[in-house]
Order: sequence, then C-alpha cells, then structure tokens
Amino acid sequence: MSALTKRAKSISPSPTLAITAKAKAMQAEGIDIIGFGAGEPDFDTPEHIKQAAIKALSEGFTKYTPTAGIPPLKKAICDRFKQDSGLEYDPSQVIVSCGAKHSIYNIVQVLCEAGDEVIIPAPYWVSYPEMVRVAEATPVFIDTAEKDNFKITPAQLQKAITKKTKLLILNSPSNPTGQVYSKKELEAIAKMAVDKNIWVISDEIYDKLVYGGVENVSIASLNPQIKAKTLVVNGVSKSYSMTGWRIGYVAGDKEIIGAMSNLQDHSTSNPVSISQKAALAALTGPQDAVKTMAAEFEKRRNYMVDRLNAMPGISCLLPPGAFYAFPNVSKLFGKSYNGKQIKGSMGLTELLLTGAKVAVLPGSPFGADNYLRLSYATSMKNITGGMDRIEEFAKKVK
Repeated sequence: MSALTKRAKSISPSPTLAITAKAKAMQAEGIDIIGFGAGEPDFDTPEHIKQAAIKALSEGFTKYTPTAGIPPLKKAICDRFKQDSGLEYDPSQVIVSCGAKHSIYNIVQVLCEAGDEVIIPAPYWVSYPEMVRVAEATPVFIDTAEKDNFKITPAQLQKAITKKTKLLILNSPSNPTGQVYSKKELEAIAKMAVDKNIWVISDEIYDKLVYGGVENVSIASLNPQIKAKTLVVNGVSKSYSMTGWRIGYVAGDKEIIGAMSNLQDHSTSNPVSISQKAALAALTGPQDAVKTMAAEFEKRRNYMVDRLNAMPGISCLLPPGAFYAFPNVSKLFGKSYNGKQIKGSMGLTELLLTGAKVAVLPGSPFGADNYLRLSYATSMKNITGGMDRIEEFAKKVK
C-alpha cells in the first residue's frame, strides 16, 4: 500500500522530462544538440543588478527578512505597477515570493479547495493544472483555436462558467503561444468575471516582451471592479534575465495577500535576501537592458517564424509577445521519417531529437498536441543552425 496521499498521487510528472533528460544525456556524450526548450533569456543579468547583489552580500544583508518582502522592494513594485500599467497599490497589497511560479501556487492554495473549478484556457503553461489539482480543485479547460489566435472568446468563457467556478487563470503574453490579449478582448472577459463574481489570476511575467508596436494591457487596469477581483502576478525572471534569482510578486486584494503571507510563513519564509536587493535594483534602475533584449528577441522571432513557415508541413503564427514560437505540425502526423511513423507531438519531438539533433518541446503537455513549442531565447547562431536541421528533417518526411 502506498504511503502517498491522494494529493501527491494527483500530481503528474512532466511529460517533457524524458525528452529533456535524453537531450542532456546526448550532449554529455558529445553529441551536438541544438536546444529550443529553455524558457529563459540567454542574456546575462545586467551588471548593475549583479553589483547590487554583491554589495548586499558584502554588507552582510544575509539574514531573514519580512516574509512578504523588504519594504523598499514592495514600494518599488508598487511604483513599477503605477508607471507600467497605471495600477495603484499599497505595499500591504503586495507580496514577494520565490518566483512567479511560487506566487501563483500560493494564490491557488489560499483561494481554491475541493469542489471549486478553475478555468484554464488551452494551450496553457504546464504547471497551472497541477497547481489546481494540488489544491484539490478541478481544472476546467477551454480549448482555443488558432483562427482566434489561441485566445478565449466571450462565448467560450460563458459556456465554461458554472456555480462552482472560483477562478480564471489568464496569461498574457502567453506561454506557450506568445499571444497577447487586446484591451477590447480583456474588457469582455473582465465584464464576465465581475458579473459572475470570479477571481482572476493575471500572469503578466512576459509583459515587457512585446513586439511590433503591440500594447500590453493589464486586465486589472480596466476599471476598479475588475481590479478588485484580480491578482496580478509578475516578477524579474524574464524581463531582466533573472530566472535563477527566484523573485516573483503579486498585487491584489489585501485579505488574500495576507493569507498568502501566512502560508509563506510556514513554507519558504522570505525570498532570498540578496535576490530581493537585486530585484530592487532591477525595478528602480535603468531599463535599457530590457529594451535591448526585447529588440533582439524580435529579430530572432521574425527569423524563426519566417523559416518555419517556409518548411513543408509546418505553419506558424507570428507571436506578438514572450519568446516562443508555436508552430502547427499536424500535417506531419501519420507520415514517416526514415521509416518511423510520426505519432503526435511527442513522437515528432523524439524523432527531431534523435534524427535532427534538435531539442524542442511537444505541444501535448501544454494542451495542444498539434503543435511544438520552440524558444527563441537563444543565439541567432543556434536558431539558424536549428532551423537548417529542422528544414532538412521536414524535407525527408514522406
């Protein structure tokens, strides 16, 4: 008899883990693998941010801090929300956690329980459904369509809402599709959430990575009613290339933030002291590096998407945000590569790894089996070489 709880058993292992492990094993054997799996910028953390951490370390800022974050960082987060989105929060409405993932986990834990339903548009970030299940709530998926740019429609949302609906998780710009909701689209969603008394998690971790003049709008900025029902999640990982520093944060309802702080008291306590000082420098210092990274990502995006669309059996929307391409590869399914039949995105991923020596992520764990996720947060050299390999692969598919 297993010693594990039902909760522990409900958590699925990552279906991409085997692919990732295999790619690393091949690299360790000296095989030249080009990887497009990483969900992190390839740029170094900007120098002024690193220096702030070094200064904190040399000054002995290495002890416990308040669980919800140091006051100067919470104030800087409030200032950044006001400057970027026109959102006004008091520091008591902000909590700093060990990454945006930790932030979302804490929200779900304090808001959801058995009997609650959480609406998750698909494709989705792989951790959303697992977080909901750990809270013993039920994920309810809305399958979006490529023709709608992978965004939920008001009619779809209306159909998914029941008396048990507690929460909607909205991710814009999106991982894995890179799509961004317009103000008009958000207004329709906001009206429904307010009318039906549904809480909203607005995951905005990629908010500074938008391209082609696209405006990123926070749903919480639309009106006071939706702001009161929204927990805005952000962090320094993506925009400032600080994934390993593990600093995320949430702004929203004071009671919920307080409950999250109580939970954090008994799980992680405070985020890393030195990382908080680094995040403070990121938010209050020069923003040039953010713009430089975004400009480079846009060039890489344009090149990758153009190359993918020129390949037989592959098509790809131009993503207006984040740093992922999400090509449709369904026309390759059922065909064969070197005598091996391609069975879904997982099968294609395995064949690309062994045949083309390219590591990508299958769409199935993101709720969209007809697609692959490729990160362009890697060098142009890798992108060029990887596209060459995938193109050669696609030409050999019969």
